[in-house]
Amino acid sequence: MSYLVGHWAAGRLGRQSLRAIIEHPDLELAGVVVGDHREAGLDAAELAGTGRPTGVLATEDPAPLLALRPHVISHTACGPGRVVDEVCRILESGAGVVTNALTPMVHPASADQAVVRRLRAACATGGAACLTTGPGPMTDLLPLLLSGASLHLDGIRITEIMCCARREEVREFGFGGPIGHRPPVVRPGLPTLMWGPMIRLIADQLAVPLDDFEETYELCPAPESFDVPAGRIAKGTTAGLRFQVSGLLGGRPVITVEHVARLREDLAPHWPAPPFGEPGGHRVEIAGEPPWRLDVAGPGAADPSVPGTLATALRLVNAIPAVAEARPGLHTPLTLPPFTGRRRLRRATR
Repeated sequence: MSYLVGHWAAGRLGRQSLRAIIEHPDLELAGVVVGDHREAGLDAAELAGTGRPTGVLATEDPAPLLALRPHVISHTACGPGRVVDEVCRILESGAGVVTNALTPMVHPASADQAVVRRLRAACATGGAACLTTGPGPMTDLLPLLLSGASLHLDGIRITEIMCCARREEVREFGFGGPIGHRPPVVRPGLPTLMWGPMIRLIADQLAVPLDDFEETYELCPAPESFDVPAGRIAKGTTAGLRFQVSGLLGGRPVITVEHVARLREDLAPHWPAPPFGEPGGHRVEIAGEPPWRLDVAGPGAADPSVPGTLATALRLVNAIPAVAEARPGLHTPLTLPPFTGRRRLRRATR
């Protein structure tokens, strides 16, 4: 079956989602909504970086897209208050939504219940389904699948590891800043806001009644001055960041999401190293009987953040058929059939 699909926003992740929609054999692009007037009027192919023009031009006005009554709209815009308004408008029109922009809705039971009620009412009005996903299956589905091969569980740790040397934007990690300065990405409460819903989603599936959350971080100074695309990193300034968010049970960390970011692969050798010698990847570790470790890498990526961003985009797009067929209401990646690469296998070329 073919699904009529819209796309809302065209940032870095949004452009990758748009490309995935254009190239999906079961999806037909109906329209693109953008928030930047400089992008209005551009062909969707130009925004997505694909070759052949689609004839679908981006617009700042969502009304024409909604009037076409698409099955689902992929929404990747930012701004919590605005996002809720936009998603509700889409749902009330009768179109389903796949989004990564409402992080708390990964676990609706622990989100702001006023927002939950509003979204559920919009789903009921339009008879539409709404799915919010996290970064990718490494942070929810894979840990849970691996836990199914356990006799006893003592804890779960999910680690993302990346070398950020080729990234042009590193300020969020505090790189190049004073070693005593707290980086923006770990300001108090933000890690729990971003990763807490995924930890609670896992905890619910494992029947673990979490007591609270704990945030920790540590920094690594540059041993000497060196240059990266983002600029000069002076000796003694921040060149590595490791932070953790843990769900606590009886005061003990039992489910932890950890991020390790370096500007050089040789920095902080006592921190977790990326799997298989790649510049970045994910690791899922289960302490228990038996213990398990699953390593996942994106081989060949010059920028290790790219596979992760692409995985987020592709998970949204590959979930569209499931959302189009789902019952109205709020969904998580665990309330719908698995999102697979259905019809994504390419024929061999000679």
